[in-house]
Amino acid sequence: MGYFNMLGAIPGFFLSSLFFMLLWNPISHRLDLPDIGYTTSMLITITLWIAVAPLAAAARKPRKR
Repeated sequence: MGYFNMLGAIPGFFLSSLFFMLLWNPISHRLDLPDIGYTTSMLITITLWIAVAPLAAAARKPRKR
């Protein structure tokens, strides 16, 4: 993964956080859960990215037989 690929992921992170916040708030009203702000949405998004990135990297590697 090159340097420019990592820079390209930065806007995706902020957009993912925004979309997560915008989609969470209507769902939370139906489930009687509290709303979340943008910073909480960023925290949840980075946590998911950290959890999913190793899985994606492991799936991407070819298996040796």
